[in-house]
This record gives sequence, structure tokens and C-alpha cells, in this order.
Amino acid sequence: MRRWLLLLTGCLIGVAQATPTESPVPVKAYLTLIIDDLGQNLPRDRRVLALPGPVTPSIMPDTPHAAEFAREAHAAGKIVMLHMPMDPATGPFAWHPELPLDELKTRLAAAFKAVPFTSGINNHEGSRMTAEPLAMAWLMGELQRRNKFFVDSRTSAKTVAAAEAQKIGLASVSRDVFLDNERTEPAITAQLEEAIRLARKHGSAVVIGHPYPQTLAVLERELPKLKEQGIDWIDIKSMIALRGNQASEAHGKQGIYR
Repeated sequence: MRRWLLLLTGCLIGVAQATPTESPVPVKAYLTLIIDDLGQNLPRDRRVLALPGPVTPSIMPDTPHAAEFAREAHAAGKIVMLHMPMDPATGPFAWHPELPLDELKTRLAAAFKAVPFTSGINNHEGSRMTAEPLAMAWLMGELQRRNKFFVDSRTSAKTVAAAEAQKIGLASVSRDVFLDNERTEPAITAQLEEAIRLARKHGSAVVIGHPYPQTLAVLERELPKLKEQGIDWIDIKSMIALRGNQASEAHGKQGIYR
């Protein structure tokens, strides 16, 4: 009887050891930070450049300091992005679904001219425009021709932008967390904590914020703590390479954007 009990106990221990209790945590956790809506206010925008890491500035073409700030960001070693206005955004550069292709092409070329040194773009607003498959397919082809990457800000669940980029193999990635839809420091801190949680769970997180005073205050305080929390802050090109054009679990299935 004693021998039988010992054998049974051993089997139960083996079963317990073989049954996982939780999903494995990724060995590395990476985070990328993009700050949108830059070019309006140089002293404010320079605080973004002073953040302690590879922040990616995304500059609006219809702002008074777009070209000057793009040059400063490039000189500071930052990867510069064009923050391209798309419907429902307005202005001389904005894309709208009713515009002919020639006009879309003209506005994109003018926006690139207004913001020099750009390596890629993301959409400013665009909940209507990024749901247009034909326009998004043309845009991704044009970006590939220009050797630019694309970041889908995902301002709408109906976006097809990242899916169209994936179809042709354009270097691209999608936003996971908006930091500051609510402009209070506690809410922004909570969103940054959510980004860290996602990075630990899935291996990476793409974060977008804006140069609001509350956002900059939180980032200046919290970003220096990332390393001690086991988070590697990497630039946008490194994040695109890391993800390899695959959709995250939140945005697709088996790596394919839905």
C-alpha cells in the first residue's frame, strides 16, 4: 500500500508540474512613442525632443513651424514623421474621399515638401479616409515608391490602412495605445501603465501622445523609469522591424490585419 501511495503521489506531482498555470511572459518588452500634432509651438515642441529616449516626432504640414521643427528634429537624430491630415480633418493638405486621385497625389507631395526629412507618415484624424480601400491602396503604393513607412493611428475600427500596407509588404505598424484622450495626469499615467502592461504581455506596444502640458509632464517624470521596469524604449523603425509587418492580437488574426 505504501509503495502504491508513493507512486500515486509522484504521478499527481508530475501532472501538476506539467500543467501551465499562466501564459509565459515575453523575455523582452519593447515600447515605441510617437508624439503627434507638432509644428505649432517651438518651445513646447522642443520639450518633446528633450525627452530621454528615441521619441518620434510627427509634424503637421499646415503649421507655422513645420519645416523649421523638422530640421531641428532631424539634427537631433530623431526619425521625423509627417502627420498627414485626413478626413474629417480639414485644411489645404487634408485628404477627403470625394477628391480625385490627382488631387490626393498633389496634396501628399505638398505635405512632404512642407515637412522635410520625413521617413514615414501617420494619419491625423482620418476616421473616414482610412476606411477607403482604393485611396489607402494607392497611398501605400506611393509610400513604397518613395521609400517611406506607414503608421496606422487607428482613429477608427473601420480602418483598412494597415491591411493595405500589409498586402504589398510596405513597412508599417499600428498604434496600440493613445495616451491622452483624457487630458489629466492621472488618466495619462494610467494609459502609460496600460501600454507597459501590453508590452509585457505581447512583447511590444506602439504608443501615441500629443504635446499637451499634462502629457509632457507625465512623460518627463515616467519615461526615465522604463528601463528599471524591464521595458526597452525603441525607435519606430526598430519597432516596425521587430513586428515584421504582422498584426497584433488586438488588430488581426494570426498576424493578418482584419
